[in-house]
Amino acid sequence: MSNPGRTLSTTPSGPAGLRAGSRRPRLQPIGVPTPPSRNGSARPLRIAIIAPPWFELPPTAYGGTEAVVADLVNQLADRGHHVILIGAGQHRTKAAEFYPIYDQPPSHRLGAALPEVFHGAGAAKVLRTMQVDLVHDHSLAGPLLAAGRSVPTVVTMHGPVTGELGEYYTQLAGDIDVVAISAAQRGLNPDLNWAGTVHNAIDVATFPFRDRKDDYLLWLGRFCDDKGAHLAIDLARSAGRRIVLAGKLNEPEEKEYFAREVAPRLGPDVEYVGEADATRKRELFAGARALLFPIQWDEPFGMVMIEAMACGTPVVATRRGSVPEVVADGVSGVIADRIDDLPAALAAAERLDPAACRRHVEANFDLPVMAEGYERIYRSLIERRGRRQDVAAVLPAPVDVAGGRRAHQGLSQRRPKVHSTVREGEVTA
Repeated sequence: MSNPGRTLSTTPSGPAGLRAGSRRPRLQPIGVPTPPSRNGSARPLRIAIIAPPWFELPPTAYGGTEAVVADLVNQLADRGHHVILIGAGQHRTKAAEFYPIYDQPPSHRLGAALPEVFHGAGAAKVLRTMQVDLVHDHSLAGPLLAAGRSVPTVVTMHGPVTGELGEYYTQLAGDIDVVAISAAQRGLNPDLNWAGTVHNAIDVATFPFRDRKDDYLLWLGRFCDDKGAHLAIDLARSAGRRIVLAGKLNEPEEKEYFAREVAPRLGPDVEYVGEADATRKRELFAGARALLFPIQWDEPFGMVMIEAMACGTPVVATRRGSVPEVVADGVSGVIADRIDDLPAALAAAERLDPAACRRHVEANFDLPVMAEGYERIYRSLIERRGRRQDVAAVLPAPVDVAGGRRAHQGLSQRRPKVHSTVREGEVTA
């Protein structure tokens, strides 16, 4: 896809900004009525989306979060919104404006703290120069700079919401609204400032459907104990079936796991084909008789499940995390309650109708479903912020006993207590 958006470059070590002598187009002030969007809904929005710094959008291989962000950008643009994308390197999206914080994504430093911090600071600098209706932040450090922003900041929880990371987002509850990618994820930490739940999605039309399969099973993912590649090998071998493994194998922990659990199991019936790019991944999904997904943790979503089902390939999975939300048990896959139940689940899955797998994804995980869910959340939060500002404008600040003025402790300063039930305006998609 060509890049029709406006790109503003950076120096290798500095955050994005306008080059000398360039002029920024006139920005639409917040709250000024504009014509209806192309889909006939309310006025188009000016949405700033902050992508993670690690990969370009869309990614060429590994990068599940980046793929979701790129697809969301394109969908919002198609719905008539003005999308301002902040990322790294180049992009191939439909964003109207693009601001790279890094000229080249620091992929080789994946997991280091400083690139995230630098990226967040650069994004904040860009946002200080423009007017937007809402900021949708997919980075780790960016939400730290949401305090004091006059527009809502939405943060999608792409990873764990418990432990130290969950506490991090809890500390930011007064500054951000968070979106879950599954009810299972949300249930792990119901006290976060949830604005709604929107499942991840894919462009189903780009995934080839095949009802006649080749004679192999597939495991695709990142090599680690939690993803269970070794369990997938054992399952395939016990069923007398060939299995193909395709996955990310770059970081030291991944290499250690591979050497310990996977390499000793390789053989004529177990083939490792490396990390699959977008084209190769689709070929593998379409030809497989089933995708094995024996995860050993509560994964918040799992893109490979919907990608496989879109190709007509059923999923055999353990009942962890979002699996029961994503897989229609007995229709688009089979879910096992125990590891010992996986062989029977595999046998049942191979009897399922590939066309039913495809229909399940088209109805629940196609891109328009995700985009509509996010747009509804955006408008709900913008409207809520506007109501609070209107109330704050007419409420006087109380005077303390010493005669000094203090900040009003009304709607403009305090959020209502967050409960685990769905609040007005929340979205589940």
